[in-house]
Amino acid sequence: MLDLFSVGIGPSSSHTVGPMRAAKQFTDGLESSGQLPATVRVQAELFGSLGATGRGHGSDKAVVLGLQGHSPETVDTTTADDQVAAAALDAELQLGGNHRVDFNWDEDVVLHRRKSLPAHPNGMTFRALDHTGAVLLERSYYSIGGGFVVDGDASGTDKVVADDTVLPYPFSTADELLAICVRENKSISDIMLANELVWRSEEELRERLLGIWAVMQECVDNGCSAEGILPGGLKVRRRAPSLFKTLAATDAELNGKGSPDPLLAMEWVNLFALAVNEENAAGGRIVTAPTNGAAGIVPAVLHYYTKFVPGANDDGVVRFLLAAAAVGILFKINASISGAEVGCQGEVGSACSMAAAGLCEVLGGTPEQVENAAEVGIEHNLGLTCDPVGGLVQIPCIERNAIASVKAINAARLALHGDGSHKVSLDKAIKTMRETGADMKSKYKETSRGGLAVNVVEC
Repeated sequence: MLDLFSVGIGPSSSHTVGPMRAAKQFTDGLESSGQLPATVRVQAELFGSLGATGRGHGSDKAVVLGLQGHSPETVDTTTADDQVAAAALDAELQLGGNHRVDFNWDEDVVLHRRKSLPAHPNGMTFRALDHTGAVLLERSYYSIGGGFVVDGDASGTDKVVADDTVLPYPFSTADELLAICVRENKSISDIMLANELVWRSEEELRERLLGIWAVMQECVDNGCSAEGILPGGLKVRRRAPSLFKTLAATDAELNGKGSPDPLLAMEWVNLFALAVNEENAAGGRIVTAPTNGAAGIVPAVLHYYTKFVPGANDDGVVRFLLAAAAVGILFKINASISGAEVGCQGEVGSACSMAAAGLCEVLGGTPEQVENAAEVGIEHNLGLTCDPVGGLVQIPCIERNAIASVKAINAARLALHGDGSHKVSLDKAIKTMRETGADMKSKYKETSRGGLAVNVVEC
């Protein structure tokens, strides 16, 4: 369940992380079936949203890296572009890292801008050929959001292979989760903790979650120090470094005293989100939470907690992430976290809801208040389109994370002023998000054929 938070490479979980994992799975399949030695050429075709915006999202590069045996979690982000350029220049790939095949960049990685595979907008097909041109192995995969990949037997997100492990507190809806909390007199993070202990010890779980938090912190640090122009041609300048210098200078002047500016904390939250998403746009190391396009929201709100909430500690960080993951599970089970499937409401909206729940949990919210915070977080992102300018995860994605981070904090605080009762349940809001995504035109679902993507001149 905690795979909702995974270390990966930018700029997109669906378009970069997913294709890299799929390509590696395909190569691993060739090796395990004994067909790798006979392979002399591999072809990859990307469809739907992957084909429409794959260039800007780095999908083609991700496929090359995956075929050469790299994983999103461990690939060297500082040399990834050079490795892809070398493969194109040398006209060869090292499948799985050790089997050479000929490679033609233009012919062997094809992006179909107007064709789609049936099961999901993010479809791709890999094909291995022998020396006669005969197909040794052909397989299709779908990148369904958050870096998750399913094979061609799937029929959308509802066909993700379920883990049949028996949990002490199974739930698939928010109502079920709340009922368990009431019956057991436990918090949402307590329930998640008990379930996670089925797979790993509490010490291992804590180490993993704090490791995720460490990567989030490192990502913010990197984003605050890396200046310059983001790649891709839009000439978007990184803003986090200059904002960090301004805020750090203000902190030094205050010297621990209260700020006369009541919104100073919001400036820091903006900074945290900008730093993460600028790193993501540059292809840096980030935490998918639950996607790359929305990767700045949970880290920004967690940084707000540790910097501005008295008594914040590692125990709180663990509880925050557990509660956020519980909400993320509900979106993944009952709707989607894929911008190509439901628009940005499935990415930024889900992340805003998760962050609101996590913060409300560590601020002392009851399970009902946490659910309320999560509902507020998604309700006010319903209908949010995914229309990246130039197919890049930059405009409006970077600022959108900052705005949603502040919105998540506001949702948590608003919920804490109530008793948890409200008219629209989280389950109904998630159902509405799914239905809204189904009704949304495809041009607003990560194809760059509508919205800002066609009304902003690329320069």
